[in-house]
Amino acid sequence: MRISKFATSMIALAVTTAFSAQAADDRYIVKVDESKKGVVKALAKKLGADFKVDGNGFFAAKFEGKSLEDVKGLLNNPHVQLVEADERRYATSLYSDDAGNAMTEQLTPYAVYQSQVNQVNFNASAGMKVCVIDSGLDRSNPDFVWNNITGDNDSGTGNWDAHGGPHGTHVAGTIGAADNNIGVVGMAPGVDMHIIKVFNADGWGYSSDLAHAADKCTAAGANIISMSLGGGGANSTEENAFKAFTQAGGLVVAAAGNDGNSVRSYPAGYSSVMMVGANDNNNNIADFSQFPSCKSGKGKNATTDETICVEITAGGVDTLSTYPAGMATSASMKADGQAFASSAMENAGSASGNTYYMGTAEATDSGANGNICVIDRGNISFHDKVQNCENSGGIGAIIINNEAGMLYGTLGDTNATSIPAVGAAFEDRTALMAASTAEVTIGTSDYGFMSGTSMATPAVSGIAALVWSNHNGCTGTEIRDALKATALDSGAAGHDVYFGHGIAQAKAANDYLTANGCGGGVTPPPAGDITLDANGYRSKGKNKVDLSWSGASTSSVDIYRNGSLRTTTSNDGAYTDSFRTYGSFTYKVCDQGTDNCSSEVTVNF
Repeated sequence: MRISKFATSMIALAVTTAFSAQAADDRYIVKVDESKKGVVKALAKKLGADFKVDGNGFFAAKFEGKSLEDVKGLLNNPHVQLVEADERRYATSLYSDDAGNAMTEQLTPYAVYQSQVNQVNFNASAGMKVCVIDSGLDRSNPDFVWNNITGDNDSGTGNWDAHGGPHGTHVAGTIGAADNNIGVVGMAPGVDMHIIKVFNADGWGYSSDLAHAADKCTAAGANIISMSLGGGGANSTEENAFKAFTQAGGLVVAAAGNDGNSVRSYPAGYSSVMMVGANDNNNNIADFSQFPSCKSGKGKNATTDETICVEITAGGVDTLSTYPAGMATSASMKADGQAFASSAMENAGSASGNTYYMGTAEATDSGANGNICVIDRGNISFHDKVQNCENSGGIGAIIINNEAGMLYGTLGDTNATSIPAVGAAFEDRTALMAASTAEVTIGTSDYGFMSGTSMATPAVSGIAALVWSNHNGCTGTEIRDALKATALDSGAAGHDVYFGHGIAQAKAANDYLTANGCGGGVTPPPAGDITLDANGYRSKGKNKVDLSWSGASTSSVDIYRNGSLRTTTSNDGAYTDSFRTYGSFTYKVCDQGTDNCSSEVTVNF
């Protein structure tokens, strides 16, 4: 598998599970009373602060050699509300295999069909705008409606329309590439986008950058924030920024992460953010897609919260999308004049001629002279196969996979061959073996493949924009709920930590909202014989609600919060809910699995 230089710099999603006393790069976020920010900044400057971000109600600065406790002590001021570490955030692209050729015709990525996007029309007059927080969108790619795209420049990361690697351009294409007969088509073709470039040349930024970016998204009039990025460690300033965007009616979508483990990544791990996992084109979960638990707290206070784990998935394996011009490598292959999918292995150029089957090409064969070598994978390296073809006089090579799927590979760091070589899928072996002529071409392209939850996230963002454009009276939370209610159940039956509710389905969500309205037509279980009391209060920086009930008849009860199942717990008459979010919270207790429930009780924070 070829891994690009850009992807290699971001292949690991840096996760920190314990809070560090020394922040990354000595950067800290200082939350202040906005009206007194100048006073605090003046104090910080005297203490050696190197200011990095000036946000709404906070600033981020570097204090060289200072620990968190040092900075807290130095800024012991009544106008300082909070000092916390400024966490790093990384792009979440796992790998990119430069293959595909969309330079002369429009290709439809598999996720468009898989998620029913081709069955729903995008309403361009609905006022949808997606704010993409990433590495920038390169203006060199022609597959965008540029009049519909704006952005914010940044002194640290540069102009928003000059790429910082292909990641941001690839993400934006999945969301909104134009339906224009070239390249690819996005989930919401031509949708308005606002681009905020937060990644530096090394492929990462900070949590303060994201908090500030959320404010910029709001100022730009965005409905949706899409973030194909993440990192370890929750950050309250960052969390509050996305919570405010959601509470104002927006939708925030972020990547689960690519380490293939159960670690919770942020900002996806905040309740106000919809966490997205990745699946492949066979409806299987991607092996790299992270799967954090939906449980929080310990012991009696342990709760289940489906908003802190994967909620939905979309196609994120070998996803074809836009690249900065000429930055991808394309491969094309024909056999007897029929086009077949292929992957670029090595050596730019074109070759056409008669085919010659070389088996596994473990030795030279004079029969290959002047021909395109058709070779089976196995026994020796790809490089040696192509070398034997070339040494036999072969002018091009097609290496066929020996297992299901496309063959992706390179010819190694010491490639000594010069003829164009492409990979082919095992499923096409019979046709390729039967062909008498073939053409292979390897060249540069404006389109290429990447894999990661980074690729699934813009798919969900674009699907949300598509569905929302036909129901623009809904809130972002209502769109989020509709996507979950109609997702294609995959993996284990029902909700699970890998797929969440399942694979996003645009038509099903659109039909659901048409039939039921923005509220989804969900009727909570009616009141029954159970009585419920609720007492809300603050404790140790958290909101807590003590629930007490009587009259339940089953050994366990279902506790609903705001119409969604919060947890199933023992019928001992008491339960304490704990969380950090604010607003109105309506509770109901029901006999497990039945509609015998208490009346609703509401608490406010």
